[in-house]
Parts: sequence; structure tokens; C-alpha cells
Amino acid sequence: MQTPLHPALVAAGARLGEFGGTETAASFGGVAKEFAALRSGGGVYDLGRRAQLVVSGNDRVRWMNGMVTNNIRDLQVGRGTYNFLLNAQGHILADMYIYNRGEALMVDTDVSQSHTVLQLFDKYIIMDEVEVSDASGKLTAIGLAGPEAAGLLKQLELNIPAEPLATADTDWQGVGTTVIRKDTPNSFEVWLAPANAEALWNSLVAAGATPVGYEALELARVADGIPRFGVDIREKDLPQETAQERALNFNKGCYLGQEIVERIHARGAVHRSLAGFEFTEGAPQPGAKITAAGKDVGLLTSVAQLPNGNHCTLALGYIRREAGKPGSEVEAEGAQARVSSLPFAQDRTHR
Repeated sequence: MQTPLHPALVAAGARLGEFGGTETAASFGGVAKEFAALRSGGGVYDLGRRAQLVVSGNDRVRWMNGMVTNNIRDLQVGRGTYNFLLNAQGHILADMYIYNRGEALMVDTDVSQSHTVLQLFDKYIIMDEVEVSDASGKLTAIGLAGPEAAGLLKQLELNIPAEPLATADTDWQGVGTTVIRKDTPNSFEVWLAPANAEALWNSLVAAGATPVGYEALELARVADGIPRFGVDIREKDLPQETAQERALNFNKGCYLGQEIVERIHARGAVHRSLAGFEFTEGAPQPGAKITAAGKDVGLLTSVAQLPNGNHCTLALGYIRREAGKPGSEVEAEGAQARVSSLPFAQDRTHR
């Protein structure tokens, strides 16, 4: 599936590839330059792989609060949260951001997850006054990241929210836009109608933004210690295993899969959890086994060989609790690594 920005990406010389269920830009010819823009400049990128779902109806807040892991009941208008959608056994079926837009809740997830989410939502709407519709044909998104990202938005006179996961609306050249400040530093999204996406993209590039493809975005994601659903978060995983406390709220009341989450919370620990790994030499492949003292103790899920001239390879993966203390030495495919808590220290990811 091509994204609405496909013509602009081709015109900019992008090498295209499949990512998140869509055909989009893999690179614009220089992954190192694109990664540098995300770290020290301003990078602009296609987020057409995201799907937006609209949840409306008088029961929408109560119903959604009973579906996902975070607190929707107390979510203020113009604010958002990161959430998991679980099955009754507490396993993760999807992840998503949910924003309170006043007249409706907006669900933001990957296109590759949207069918599952829609099916599950439909299954659990029984006697509730709730309607769910797919707005992906009416909305698309453009991302910006880097220390210059806010300045680029200001050049275009777009309103910028002050807090993470807050929204701000602007009428830009007669086009309705919504800017979201993400929960990663210096990171923003702009939502708008697909027909206007190319004009906004071109304006951001003209203002000085560097086009960035998903190869550089994936390097930055791993360096930021952020797991991706379908790669680092799988349907067999439990919420506490993913180290994503930001997705959980233990004071919100009942929701699908809550009993398992609460049981783990009361126990105080899981047998394995997501962690970071710093390699000084070598770059093992995702899926490589992690060993310690000759025993299998985990599995790598994402690997990023950073193009910063320091031969730094960072990885995400799952490791057993007894072997996963930060600073512990482990091995993967013959390469030595040190276990790190997440996020990684900034000097490892920005130098």
C-alpha cells in the first residue's frame, strides 16, 4: 500500500521499501546523514504507516477505559496516553496511542495492527453506545524529530503543544492540522488530510528539514530504547515483560486482561524483561541467543549499528531476571555485550 506522500518521496529520490504494511521511504541516499539530522538537526519523515481510528458515542470513555491498560477515564481533552490492548490471558495483542479530542477518542496505531484492533473493538461493543470508524482515508501523518524540529514547525506558524502527548490545532494555509508533541524528546507528529500532505512536506523541506527514511528511524528507535510491536513486543509477551510502565495504570479500574497484570504487579517481578545491550565489537543479528556463563538467558529482538564513527552497536532484547542486572556481561553470536537499563545513556546514542 502506497502512502499519501508517495509522489513527494519519489520526487526527493527516495529508495522505497516495505515498512509497517506500507510502501514508504527506506532512505534518501545517506542513512548516516539522516540519522545525524534526527540527533542534531531536524528530520522529516513519512508516517503514512499509521492508522487513525475514531471512537465516538456517549459511552466511548467508559467503554475504552475497560478495553486498554491505561487511564482513559481521567484523560483530559487535548491529551493522550500510550496503551496496550490485551487478551483475557494478559498477553499483548496491539499497542496504540489514544487521544481525547473532545467529541471523540482518536486511536493511533500501525496500519498492520488496525485490522486486529477493529475486530477486537467490534467484538466487545455489546450494549454500549459506541461507534468505531477507520479515519485512515481522511487523515495521514508526517513526523519531525531533532533539536530543530520545533523551530521548523514555528517557521510554518504551526501551534506547538507544551507537554508530551498533548495536541494543538492550527489552520495552516486553509488546511486543518493537528500537531502532537510525542513522548520522545524533540519529536512531533502533524496530522492532516492526505490531499494536503505533500504541500506540508515540501514546505518543511524548504524550511530546512532533512528527509529521513525508515532505516535511520529504526536506528534512532533502538538508540532511544523504544520497542516496536511485532518486533520487540510480540503477542506472547506480557505488559510487565516489555518494561513499558508508561502503558500501565493500576488505579483505573477493570479492563480486559487486568487480572493477570495485577497478579504480576502483586508478585513484584517477571522472569524475563526487555533490556538494552551495548556491544563494543561485532553486530549480531536480531534473533540471536543471549548467553551468560555458557547458558541461554535471552534473545535479541532489534539491533542498531550506529553510524557515529564509534563502532557502537546497540540492541534490544529479552533477558532472564537473574542475568539481566545492568552492567552484567553477556554474549551473542560471539560478540561481547554489557546489559543496560533503558533508555541508554545519552552519550552512547548522540556522540
